[in-house]
Amino acid sequence: MPTPRKLIATAALVLPLALVFAGCASGGTDADSAGGSAENEVVRIGVVNSGDEYWETFTEAAAEEGIEVELVNFTEYTQPNPALSADELDLNQFQHVIYLATYNVQSDDDLQPIGSTAIYPLGLYSTQYDSVDDIPEGSTVAVPNDESNQARGLLVLQSAGLIELEDGGSAFSTVADVLPDSKVKVEAIDASFTATSLPDVAAAIVNNDFLTDANLTADDAIAQDDPSDPSAIPYINIFAAKAEDADNPTYLKLVEIYQNTQDVLDGVVEASGGTAVLVKTPVDDLVASLTDVEDDIRANS
Repeated sequence: MPTPRKLIATAALVLPLALVFAGCASGGTDADSAGGSAENEVVRIGVVNSGDEYWETFTEAAAEEGIEVELVNFTEYTQPNPALSADELDLNQFQHVIYLATYNVQSDDDLQPIGSTAIYPLGLYSTQYDSVDDIPEGSTVAVPNDESNQARGLLVLQSAGLIELEDGGSAFSTVADVLPDSKVKVEAIDASFTATSLPDVAAAIVNNDFLTDANLTADDAIAQDDPSDPSAIPYINIFAAKAEDADNPTYLKLVEIYQNTQDVLDGVVEASGGTAVLVKTPVDDLVASLTDVEDDIRANS
């Protein structure tokens, strides 16, 4: 499963304003959509990390339920969505809601989330303070200056009570949207420098990719995305399907297997270096978030 920074970096190539991570479909789908048995059905799932051990665990768990899963591995994040749209896949699982929204808008498509997997939190770190509550009023906090990570970082700060954003914030918020009566001041700098800025600022949002070089771990974060906060939903990774397959019982069963097989979940966390936060977000909330982000992208185009 890709890190959020990798996903966001890829999305940055395609979003209008530079927006925290691709065979043929099986023949059993029509029968199953009509309520038929999942027995012996082959479901092709596009991923970007099929070498992670938890995928083998997942395919074995699915086989025990009579569903044969064929993983189709891709090396570029730009490939699995077009492959799904072209009926070369039945599902894919590699992206968060924002990435999917970007694809749908730019491709005039309607792929849909059918289940959540995990969120890879973006963290706030400090070498001077042990908690958010200790950060003095009026001090400076650094966030990445690229639009997608900047917006996400600002939402983390808002969730932590350090700032308030105009209109509640969004995936397109910038430092200019920080309300003047916020507790702290916010400075946007290059993402690669947020960690090295820690001696000079009260705290900083640091992307996961820069933690090791800064001798930090995810456990050092004093705040991060709260998966229960609605503002974090766009960053949740998902299973995606074509709109006409959103209610396919076999596909929904696979989501259930993924979400409820402990060995799979343990593998996801291990593969992420302990950073993944597993979530079971209602599909209706994922769909609503997708619609909102798509509307925002169109409005900002």
